[in-house]
Amino acid sequence: MTETNNIQNYSEIIDGCKNNNRKFQEKLYQAFYGKMFAVCLRYSNTHEDAEDVMQEGFIKIFKSISQFRGEGSFEGWVRRIFVHTAIEVYRKNAKMFPIVELTPTRAVHNVDANAIDNMSANELMKMVQSLSAGYRTVFNLYAIEGFTHKEIGAMLGINEGTSKSQMSRARLLLQNMIEDSSKKKLSTVEVSVYGK
Repeated sequence: MTETNNIQNYSEIIDGCKNNNRKFQEKLYQAFYGKMFAVCLRYSNTHEDAEDVMQEGFIKIFKSISQFRGEGSFEGWVRRIFVHTAIEVYRKNAKMFPIVELTPTRAVHNVDANAIDNMSANELMKMVQSLSAGYRTVFNLYAIEGFTHKEIGAMLGINEGTSKSQMSRARLLLQNMIEDSSKKKLSTVEVSVYGK
């Protein structure tokens, strides 16, 4: 979908929301709930936390939709608001979830590409969610949203080197989890094949 089509498809909803029309606010909510909940979930510790971020994000959308100038993708604009809302929530809770420098427990061998291919998106999402808040947030911002370490540092109130370190450790922890999951699946297959 081109950016022009994206805006045209949502123009009636955007106009309705700018006029605080409840019907169009509901349409916008229904159009973006699934995709934006996935974004919120990636940055949250629990399903309930993601719902809180989701609610805050939609409130911000409805309050600031008049600022959308029709330049670029409307969905991209909505997504940025949700990412920034998740970051604000993270920063509020930063004292509860400080960024801690940890030494990974073991070295990782090259993870077999097939191990990742054989995993569901849900399994990968659970692994990302199991990371500490600091690792998870930096991983999402860098690997998924495409921010630079400098930008991440500014958003999270940390220095660029800490962002790089957090990303490196998050990647290593995820590789460990993928390797462990692959080994468990392999041993399960062997048990079922050999009847042990």
